[in-house]
Amino acid sequence: MGSNSNPENEQNIMKSKPPGIQFIESSKKSTLSYKTHQIIVLIVTFLAYASYHATRKTTSIIKSSLDPQSPNDTLQFHSLLSWLLGSGWAPFNGANGTALLGDLDLAFLFVYAIGMFFSGHIGDRMNLRVFLSIGMVGTGLFTSLFGVGYWVNIHCFSYYLVVQMLAGLFQSTGWPSVVAVVGNWFGKSKRGLIMGIWNAHTSVGNITGSLIASYFLKYGWGWSMVVPGLMIIVVGLLVLLFLPVDPESVGVDGDEDKSAEKLGVEVTKPLLSSKAPSQKESPVGFLEAWKIPGVAPFAFCLFFAKLVAYTFLYWLPFYISHTAIDGEYLSDVVAGNLSTLFDVGGVVGGILAGHISDRLNARAITAASFMYCAIPALYLYRNYGHTSMTINIILMLVTGMFVNGPYALITTAVSTDLGTHRSLRGNSRALATVTAIIDGTGSIGAAIGPLLTGYISTQSWSAVFTMLMASAFVAGLFLTRLVVAEIASKWEDSRRGRVSVRRSPLV
Repeated sequence: MGSNSNPENEQNIMKSKPPGIQFIESSKKSTLSYKTHQIIVLIVTFLAYASYHATRKTTSIIKSSLDPQSPNDTLQFHSLLSWLLGSGWAPFNGANGTALLGDLDLAFLFVYAIGMFFSGHIGDRMNLRVFLSIGMVGTGLFTSLFGVGYWVNIHCFSYYLVVQMLAGLFQSTGWPSVVAVVGNWFGKSKRGLIMGIWNAHTSVGNITGSLIASYFLKYGWGWSMVVPGLMIIVVGLLVLLFLPVDPESVGVDGDEDKSAEKLGVEVTKPLLSSKAPSQKESPVGFLEAWKIPGVAPFAFCLFFAKLVAYTFLYWLPFYISHTAIDGEYLSDVVAGNLSTLFDVGGVVGGILAGHISDRLNARAITAASFMYCAIPALYLYRNYGHTSMTINIILMLVTGMFVNGPYALITTAVSTDLGTHRSLRGNSRALATVTAIIDGTGSIGAAIGPLLTGYISTQSWSAVFTMLMASAFVAGLFLTRLVVAEIASKWEDSRRGRVSVRRSPLV
């Protein structure tokens, strides 16, 4: 292993190796290859962030159980919902119940957004495996405590508010950590496609959380919070045991397994360059990271993109259960299960956006195009989604594809591109910080969207969709300068190519 043959260095590597990796290697009596480590990283980080989103999705599923009716319900509709969903849970079943649920979303997402900026800063300065595990255990604890209120018969809004805020704080550890770890192991080749597929963990987590929470609703809404909370704690322990943070920490070199290139990964040119201990880098500062070209436009674009995506994340099941589809109202369980199709479309959108941006080598053009296409998709879903179940399903899939596609692209491939921007001169201590800045800014929008929806929906759902369409339009506008630059670059490349062909000798 070349540079790792020093006895003292080998001893340090053994100490830094995850216990699970040590156990596997001692059982096999041989070290794991670079490719095997990459597979472990993909699987463990996928499960980790899927579990984060599974716990995040639960509150949207229990909304209809906490607040079965909205203030504008007719007497007949009120009776139908009461029969389907029960009498609700104080204080959320009062006249201001929908607004209180919106306040919970705001509290969670606001603390999540603020915590994100600090998490990226801390993540670049400590062991990401330990940091991520702590965040997951904390998330599971406070998600479960929300559900405990069901059995302890807690009806104090302040209790649920504080628990949600603490859950949001621990949730903020997740994204900067997993992106930084994946960035440590994978090179630039086909990054958009690879990370687009990997980013399916977001939708898989949403779908899993929806199905689990919907299933356990029949036993009481508390179970819908506690079960996903316990699941993320278990996965957090798995992270602590098995996640290798970077090649240096486990003593492997990128050139040991060139077969990994078959996966579209540049093993010989890792995304983050290895440095000798004597060349230790200083982490990039918060303000310095903001100055990296492209960070600000994509961050503000994500602000509005996540506003749209998280409004669906937190309110889609509630919207479905309160909207007659083909003249019939669905129960909260059926509405929760149906809402998972939005995330199925999101998986397709994330992979498609990543693949297209790789083929075109144009992240901004791809992201902006998807955001603009989301506008007619949102309009059609609001105005025609209620006509039949088939049309609702088709439009929900299409809307999920265009809404989640750019969101997935920006939070993965774009963040990684900018976290390793050439202006950093190879400094590898910026990825978590840049990721946190982009996703943290987006998460502020994610907090505002559900909050506004909680208030606006009591008057008109059409107004909510108008807000979402306007947000999608503004998100695309923020990338205008980058889109123009990419188009100009491609035009110049095309022009040079034509000139080269004209000047080349005939064969």
